[in-house]
Amino acid sequence: MAANINRVVLVGNLTRDPELRHTPSGMAVCSLRIAVNTRRKDSTSGQWTEKPNYFDITVWGNQGESCAQYLAKGRPVAIDGRLEWREWDAQDGTKRQAVEIIADSVQFLGGRDGGGESSGGNQFVPAGASGGSDADFQGSDDDIPF
Repeated sequence: MAANINRVVLVGNLTRDPELRHTPSGMAVCSLRIAVNTRRKDSTSGQWTEKPNYFDITVWGNQGESCAQYLAKGRPVAIDGRLEWREWDAQDGTKRQAVEIIADSVQFLGGRDGGGESSGGNQFVPAGASGGSDADFQGSDDDIPF
């Protein structure tokens, strides 16, 4: 019997500043939106193009507070989490639905200035990945198949 797996790993850039709220019990919840580009070859021109995909991310607790404090629009981040389906009744009485990503971990990439590339120390390892450290990674970005 196959196991159920609900896991999402994304690396992209924030499309807006984080939005921090608190539940009535005082729990912090931060909303992020990231863009992740997908490369495709145009069938008519043969040229490679990039198409952005947008994802809504929810980060709970202390990690959400850190996201709100240190992240800003344009900053690259790595998200490791799970998909969650939500349904609610809108103010106009219609039923609404959405799929969002609940982050288990958020890794801040790039420099504090919001720039993309930085020197070392930012290799993303998804939560629960096999026990090695960043130092165990012997490949380069050219070895990644995407």
